[in-house]
Amino acid sequence: MQRCQSVPKPMLRVVLVHPQIPPNTGNIARTCAAMKTELHLVGPLGFEISDRYLKRAGLDYWPHVNLHYHSSIATFQAVQQAQGGRCLGFSTSGRCSYIKTTFQPQDWLLFGSETTGLPADVLAACNETIHIPMLSPDVRSLNLSVSVAIGLFEAQRQLGYLG
Repeated sequence: MQRCQSVPKPMLRVVLVHPQIPPNTGNIARTCAAMKTELHLVGPLGFEISDRYLKRAGLDYWPHVNLHYHSSIATFQAVQQAQGGRCLGFSTSGRCSYIKTTFQPQDWLLFGSETTGLPADVLAACNETIHIPMLSPDVRSLNLSVSVAIGLFEAQRQLGYLG
């Protein structure tokens, strides 16, 4: 009798640094719940965690979100350093395409605010900076929740978490 091989527990983490738009964060929270991925929010935020638009976008999935809040980038960095793993900063100016990036189970996937992206000092502290290629030069960037989904699903695909 052949046994099914168990899939390793995902340890990837999604980090939103200074998110501004509640529905984007709610959509990302829902994606993280579906993919069993921790979501870390780094303040200051452009909204209150109790925001009705944030809750509406996450629907009734909030109890399934492994949510962590850090009041500042310094507080987040202390947690990240204690837990280990690489910080991969997603940016339109990233050095490496997400397709050519080799993801690791302990990675932290960092995304900046919808209006300004990741701060320069946060990008400089990342182990790698990653971009999502786009064909049209007329489009500056993708929606934050779309970018997170693209990066997270590729990381989980590479790591064998999607079956």
